[in-house]
Amino acid sequence: MLAPSQPAYVLHSRAYRESSALVDFLTPQGRLRAVMRGARGKAGSLARPFIPLEAEFRGRGELKNVSRLEAGGIPNLLMGEALFSGLYLNELLIRVLPAEDPHPAIFQHYALTVLALAEGRAIEPLLRSFEWRLLDELGYGFALDLDSQGQPIAEQGLYRLHAETGLVPVGQLQPGIFQGGELLAMAAADWAVPGALAAAKRLMRQALAPHLGGRPLVSRELFMTLKEPSRD
Repeated sequence: MLAPSQPAYVLHSRAYRESSALVDFLTPQGRLRAVMRGARGKAGSLARPFIPLEAEFRGRGELKNVSRLEAGGIPNLLMGEALFSGLYLNELLIRVLPAEDPHPAIFQHYALTVLALAEGRAIEPLLRSFEWRLLDELGYGFALDLDSQGQPIAEQGLYRLHAETGLVPVGQLQPGIFQGGELLAMAAADWAVPGALAAAKRLMRQALAPHLGGRPLVSRELFMTLKEPSRD
């Protein structure tokens, strides 16, 4: 049963019929898709990403109706790389988070991450933390300081990620492996360790890949395109 009123964020919105919008929301009760009528009015101006909202939804099927939408806080103004990072989080949630599957912890972490992006905090640690929390909350997490057999990660060891069992020790260098020191730095969130952030990015990409259905994230590709230096 839907809560009478709940906090929400818009993940994505697109035009629907003549004057409505089809909107994906993130709420503590999960990801909801709803029709918002009169999208060209006041409510439509609120149906944008990164604005804390208070919303009411009606309907028993997968497609809800927005019955009330009001501002629930100060909008988070994201620009530049922070904006693309926020759009990446939104697309990731649409692709990975099951519809109407309550995850209040994910909602809270999303709200804090968007606020931190708006405040100009370092982007990479924020994204890695969110990706890790998302995987863990959905039941796909794994230990960073223990291997697949429950043995402590050795600082000088080499490991590869197995999607079902976690980190597996390997005896020699090979593509896609991780050094034990990098994994221990990730476990401690010690991003001052050289290479830890880059390794974390590779690890999260490997861990998320099985849950993205083989399709690349549009926001990631767009961001990489815009970062490429001009050839003029």
